[in-house]
Amino acid sequence: MKRTYIAKALKGKDIDKEILIKGWVRTRRDSKGGFSFIELNDGSCLSNLQIIVDADLDNYQNEVIRLFPGSSISVRGLLVKSQGGGQCVEVKAYEVNVYGFCDPDEYVVGKQRVSFERLREISHLRVRTNTFGAVTRVRNKLAKATHDFFQDLGFYYINTPIITASDCEGAGEMFRVTTLDQADIPRSEGKVDYSQDFFGKESFLTVSGQLGVECFACGLSNAYTFGPTFRAENSHPSRHLAEFWMIEPEMAFADLADDADMAEEYIKYLITTVLDECSEDIDFFNKRIDKSILETLTHVKDSEFIRLSYTDAIDILKKSGQKFEYETNWGSDLQTEHERFLTEKEFKKPVIVTDYPRDIKAFYMKQNDDEKTVAAMDVLVPKIGEIIGGSQREDNLKKLDSRIKEQGMSLEPYWWYRDLRKFGNVPHAGFGLGFERMVQFVTGMDNIRDVIPFPRTPKSAEF
Repeated sequence: MKRTYIAKALKGKDIDKEILIKGWVRTRRDSKGGFSFIELNDGSCLSNLQIIVDADLDNYQNEVIRLFPGSSISVRGLLVKSQGGGQCVEVKAYEVNVYGFCDPDEYVVGKQRVSFERLREISHLRVRTNTFGAVTRVRNKLAKATHDFFQDLGFYYINTPIITASDCEGAGEMFRVTTLDQADIPRSEGKVDYSQDFFGKESFLTVSGQLGVECFACGLSNAYTFGPTFRAENSHPSRHLAEFWMIEPEMAFADLADDADMAEEYIKYLITTVLDECSEDIDFFNKRIDKSILETLTHVKDSEFIRLSYTDAIDILKKSGQKFEYETNWGSDLQTEHERFLTEKEFKKPVIVTDYPRDIKAFYMKQNDDEKTVAAMDVLVPKIGEIIGGSQREDNLKKLDSRIKEQGMSLEPYWWYRDLRKFGNVPHAGFGLGFERMVQFVTGMDNIRDVIPFPRTPKSAEF
């Protein structure tokens, strides 16, 4: 018999039909009337399916009453309308087959109110909880929606290198990749001789796929990548990860305004998709995690995003009368507290801040005519702050070279990137969205380590 998933069974379209269900036991309670109630979940939805198992089953005494939370079983039985409250259908079991038992004394996940901190220590099991099952389903839907959005617009999906010799951000916070014997590192003139390494030069895990995507956009018009990126920064673990996923689209023949429009459209598309297709999970987050998340998502979806220059943003913050931990001086980067003030108090909707000081932005951003600012943008949303960063890219080779040198970097590793400005260069723009930050925003989860399957943070690479 073909397996039926619980999400489908709960729709009630197979009433009075025999079905086969497989999953993990969430609870079992025994009735004095000679039968047991089993709550079964298979991950296809948040809800469990109630199984009624009669004591007359051959394996009831030696197997069924030994089923504790975490045990895995298959059930063949009749799907019927439920006589009790709390569920519309249930299964009267004809047969229960046990795949694996679970010791209740050792199975932490089966206990009530296990903290998120404790669950991070057992990331291989936490997906079996309601919260992390819901996070996973929402994350999956956001990933699919991302591909749907860009594919429908004619973008090409590009896989950019994970190992690279160039630093996209110029910050230097990169994980080194090497095959050199750490007990006998070759040296030349007192320095590590990377010419003997696998790639013949110093190599790193990528911090961004942007530069690679630009190559394809400058030949195919529109391209995007969706892949892992790495930052060796020892920063606040609730907001930052050492390994995370980025969505990075690039558009040829586009400017900053086009970039901002695309970012707004994309965010609204993701939210709309999740509200439409993950309603049960969003309701769960709204009840258990953040009681305002449904209202927030609906409001963002229906709002027209504010466009605001960095200079005007600084002026608003200075005149707000609000006491901030960090000062708001022109030339300093906006902090999360500033971003949240703009979105939650000043405008009460998402804000796109543009034209940042050049000295606080990356070398590849196009310089404005005032020579003080660059055509950059950050998309800010309530509760999170910055969720997207983007810019029009510098298409003037001389200005690009000047910026690379200003930041103390060598031109040589960027020879191929500079070629894009030599051969048929066009204005182009793009942005990056940290996928985990989007999942965090949509679910209302407080810690970014709880929206990725296996978090990588300082001193943590267990799984």
